Amino acid sequence: MLKSLIEVIKPKQTVFAHCDLPCGVYDPAQAKIEAQSVKACMEKYAASSDPDFKSRAVAIKEERSELVKHHLWVLWTDYFKPNHFEAYPQLHTLFNEATKLAGAGGSKGSNDVAVAEKLIGKIDEIADIFWATKK
Repeated sequence: MLKSLIEVIKPKQTVFAHCDLPCGVYDPAQAKIEAQSVKACMEKYAASSDPDFKSRAVAIKEERSELVKHHLWVLWTDYFKPNHFEAYPQLHTLFNEATKLAGAGGSKGSNDVAVAEKLIGKIDEIADIFWATKK
């Protein structure tokens, strides 16, 4: 009986979101930490001759790259408002460039540490604007 009750009330679909409130807690540090992990995986990949280790490094790097994109998209779509984009007209371009650097044409498609460094630089530029909007 309990099992059938669980089946009746169990959600039919699982949905994921940064926050269900929205909570108002945003910080570009989340994206930066993941980008630093991407860079570290690339460095470890380059330093290793073990094919199994290298394969794991690439898999983790790609997971972390996807998380960078997620955290950037949350900032871009949930935190920043039209007045921010008016005050900082370069913001859309920065987000576009950063998410592309975290994507297939960037850190997901490369093991070049310079790509990760560029990604971190774009996140730092976004963070500067983010913190300026919090003043």
